[in-house]
This record gives sequence, C-alpha cells and structure tokens, in this order.
Amino acid sequence: MSAEYLAQFYRNHEAVQPRGRNMYLPNFEKDLKAMQEFFGLEVTGKLDTNTVEVMKKPRCGVTDLARYGHFDGNPRWRQSVLTYRITEYTLKLSRSEVDATIAKAFKMYSDVIPLDFKQIYSGTADIMILFKAGYHGDREPFDGPGNVLAHASPPGPEIGGDTHFDEDEKWTLSQQGVNLLLVAAHEFGHALGLDHSKDRSALMFPNYQYVNTNGYKLPQDDRLGVQALYGVRRSTGKPEPKPEPNPDPGLSNAPEPCNPDLVFDAATRIWGELYYWKKRYYSGLSQHKISSLWPSIDSVDAAYTLNDETTAFLFKGQQYWGVIDGTILPGYPQPISNFGFFPSVKKIDAAVYVAYTDETLFFVGIKYWSYNGWTGILDFPKRIQDNFPGIGSRVDAAFENGGYLYFSNGAWQFEYDFRAKRVNRVLMNYGWLDCY
Repeated sequence: MSAEYLAQFYRNHEAVQPRGRNMYLPNFEKDLKAMQEFFGLEVTGKLDTNTVEVMKKPRCGVTDLARYGHFDGNPRWRQSVLTYRITEYTLKLSRSEVDATIAKAFKMYSDVIPLDFKQIYSGTADIMILFKAGYHGDREPFDGPGNVLAHASPPGPEIGGDTHFDEDEKWTLSQQGVNLLLVAAHEFGHALGLDHSKDRSALMFPNYQYVNTNGYKLPQDDRLGVQALYGVRRSTGKPEPKPEPNPDPGLSNAPEPCNPDLVFDAATRIWGELYYWKKRYYSGLSQHKISSLWPSIDSVDAAYTLNDETTAFLFKGQQYWGVIDGTILPGYPQPISNFGFFPSVKKIDAAVYVAYTDETLFFVGIKYWSYNGWTGILDFPKRIQDNFPGIGSRVDAAFENGGYLYFSNGAWQFEYDFRAKRVNRVLMNYGWLDCY
C-alpha cells in the first residue's frame, strides 16, 4: 500500500517503473520524507505506525506535490460566471438534496470572491460533475469505499474543473458516512485552482475530516488562497432586512399575525422555527417584506424544507428558488418542470417533505403529487380526499413538525398522523404564533 500511495500522491512518473504486481520507486525514501513533512509527521524516511495510519485515512485523489496553495502556473477562470452540470447523481441522496448541497458548496466561494455559479441541465458546462464507481472515463478509476473519495481537475479547457465523486462512498449530509458538502467544497477548491494545504484546519487539507456544517464558511487559509487568485468580493455575508422607521408604512398592510382568521399562503420549518408567508410578507421570529430578504421574490405560493431544516425551497408560479440563511442559492430560479410537472400546472398550492417515506408532496387544487427525490420521479396525481381523509379537498399550506403533518385549509389546520392515516386534532393557524 505504501508504494502505491506515494506513487499516486507524491508521484514522479519518470521514476515509477512496474515490477510484476508491485511498484518500484527508486526515490521511495525521499518521497516518504516529503509525505511525512507535508502531514507534519516525524521525518524519518521509514514506515512507522503514524505514517501508515495517515495513509489509511479517506482523502482527496489529487496529488500533494504542489509547492504553494495553487496549482503550478496559478491557473484560474477568466469569466465572471461559471456554469456547472451534474450528469450522474448519487443514489445515496435525493436529487434535490444533491442540487442544494452542490449549490451550497459553490456559494462558499461566491461569498468571498467575485465569481458566480450557475447550474445548467444540458450541454457542456465549465464544470461537469458526476457520481460513479470504479472506472468512470478518466485515467484515475476509483478504488471502492474509503481511501480516495473524489477528485477534480484545475481550471482549463475541456476537462478543466471537472469533478468526480466515488459512488461507492456512503454520501450523507451529516456526520455519518461521508459528508457531501465538505467533500464537494474541497473539490471545487481544486476546480477553482487551489491545491492542497498543510494547514489541518483548512478545507483544502487532503485528508477528509468532518466538522459541523451548520453555518460553515471557508476557513481563513482557503479564503486567502482563493482570493489571491480571483480577488475579494466586496459585498459578502448574509443580507439582513433593513430596519424601517416606526410607524412602518411598508408594513401597514401586513397581515395581523394574531388574527384568528389568519390564512397561510405557505409555511415550513427553518432552523426549528415555523416560517409562514402571506401576501408580500413572511414571518419567522418577526415580520418582514419578502422582497427585503429575497429581492427577486415578491410572494410565495408554497414552501418546504428537507430533513436538515436549513435549505428551503420557495415556489411562486411556475418557478422555485433554493434559499439558505436568507440568501438565494446560485442557479435559481428554476422551472417547476424540473420535478416533472406539465405546463398546465401554473402554480403549487402547498408542499411538504415527508421524512417517513422520503418523498415530497405537492398539492394543486383538489389533487396532490408525490415526488421521489431518489429517482426523480413524480407520480400521477391523486385526489386529496381519497388519500388524506378528514383534511378536506384542498390544502393552502403544509409543514411537518414532531413527526406529524399539518395541513392548512383556510384559517383551520389539521394535525395529521401520516402512518395511521387519520386526523389527530383540528387547530387554527394563528395558534402557532406568540399571541398570548
């Protein structure tokens, strides 16, 4: 294993010669010392326990030989907008989860450099992305679970920037398995021109290491490295709604949250808090104009979040947006036809992700659709009354809380046990708000 490891990550192709089934490295000791120095180990030129342990850890498939934090020649992209396309998805996560996670990973960079990223769905993009096991069309086949997790090419024509993930890995959005956000952000660093870093706290450190991804931003070492290539984005960070004088003329027509007749246009849970939308306003901990946080969205018909409750999908007419921390993710808006809806569907009335079945339900008129994010298949529509007895024939808004689904119809709301297929309680929308 040690010779193969050095040949792959500290390779000098002219010095590597095949000898039967093994690799002969005339500079084995020199390359081993380089590897030990890179990882901050005791530089002995001999295989000790600590060195072998480092070699066994999951890691990126890009070599560690660069002298600085950038690839030789400092390659970088010259345009201000980079396109990316995911041609093959993992089966370990739903398509919407992958799309949102890839967008988050790119956003880590667009937050700090004047470069934007746009997802496309056909043709050749600047950065082509795929998930595949073993041989996948380049000279570096993957090696099964563990070891090499992914690899990416530096900026350039043709395969430049292309990023590949080993489908044999257990891709997740959590601490279990391999966290896709962390690996994707690392590989996109390579796609933008960053090489590996010796800083163990850096995202570009070659070995995989999990950190909490809630609110995760580029560590300083990586930020300085990518800004050295592309410059600094002058406007960064989470946009905050601008405070307005009191009385607030902009909120003069806002809905009264404690009105028993309050009707939700849309509702979902974000970061453990209930958010609802009504007309041109949204309310979480306080009420604001929708356009103050998301300028391109003036109202919301439907909304849902996935298990992590960090990324929300907002629907208006025949478009939808992915948002996180008050920021619209790159590549949005996108057409609802991505889910498989026909052009005759002009708007979504309500949407909710059901963790029990790992499906998203979309409500339109008196019918609903079930969308499987794993397969990307949208089932044929069914009548609401036939499959959700007791909630009525229409749904204005829907969200999940504590294992139950909550369906709003007018000012009334039905707490629904999805497994038992029955209504537990009948509530009112305003009962969720701090009105007492």
